[in-house]
Amino acid sequence: MLLAIEQARLAEANGEVPVGAVLVKGGVVIAAAGNAPITLHDPSAHAEIRVIREAGQALQNYRLNDTTLYVTLEPCPMCAGALVNARVARLIYGASDFKAGACGTVY
Repeated sequence: MLLAIEQARLAEANGEVPVGAVLVKGGVVIAAAGNAPITLHDPSAHAEIRVIREAGQALQNYRLNDTTLYVTLEPCPMCAGALVNARVARLIYGASDFKAGACGTVY
């Protein structure tokens, strides 16, 4: 989670909403990223989506079985759906999102 927090700090330094994510498999970090919708001019460039994309390329497979995602804020509906489609096995988030949390807080 500390690495995810660092990614959130980097995102904030770039003027983004401070959210960071890290995907781990077997104790090894596969991918890490922060929010970047403003920087990348892409509304889907949430930290979770960026990590899923990076991990898929690194593992040469969209199926991210047996992975754990650490993210600083509860995923939104878009990101939660992507996590299901990517078959991420475990999700750990640092804070509930009372605006758009899709893992039980709002949806």
